[in-house]
Amino acid sequence: MTATDDRTGRPTGRTRLLPPLPSQAERVAELLREAVIDGDHPPGRRLSEERLCEELGVSRNTLREAFRLLVRERLVVHQMHRGVFVSLPDSEDVRDLFNARRSLELPAVQRAVDPTAESVAVVGRAVDEGEAARDAGDWWGVGTANMHFHQALAGLAGSARIDEFMSRVLAETRLVFHVMDAPREFHAPYLDWNRRIHTLLAAGDNEGAAAELTTYLDTSEEQLVTAFVARETGGDRPAGTTP
Repeated sequence: MTATDDRTGRPTGRTRLLPPLPSQAERVAELLREAVIDGDHPPGRRLSEERLCEELGVSRNTLREAFRLLVRERLVVHQMHRGVFVSLPDSEDVRDLFNARRSLELPAVQRAVDPTAESVAVVGRAVDEGEAARDAGDWWGVGTANMHFHQALAGLAGSARIDEFMSRVLAETRLVFHVMDAPREFHAPYLDWNRRIHTLLAAGDNEGAAAELTTYLDTSEEQLVTAFVARETGGDRPAGTTP
């Protein structure tokens, strides 16, 4: 029997409505977002409706609705008479993305007063994943593991909404990584940094972990902005960047 307020007939504060199940279009958008995070769709690539409908087993209407969701997330753009393309970020996007990441990741790390052992273990597993990819010479896999690492840091907040926002931000961040054509040189220094952050978290030193993460994000942002500005201005390119 459901408790109700006699005056209104509405459920009282002691009951909560279940969240609606995701629509098929939302599930398709999530699959495409994960593919971007994994590096399967580089910036500027045209997304074939015919191929994706066949791969995902969905109708064109469902796929187009998923595309509309991803347009709002800035992951894809629709060009009239040409189709849907994966977005091409610029240097201002890089700056905005890192501002968003600081807002999501740093509080999650700083305020994780009593994180569950499992949530800290998820961070550690992402570190292990990155080191295993490095040892296998899979530097693109290192980039994917890095996305999982930062998703796990945001997960310390214990908030489904923050997890969702972080997933969207990281999908855009993965597009940014495509500007670096020497992934080994770009990613290698951050593997040890990831390990240090996890070690501090496991020891309960949240402030130390947050301080490391602050410098980490500042350094990464500067590298990427420098690469993007060089590309946009046609100037001399820093080592490890694409034209």
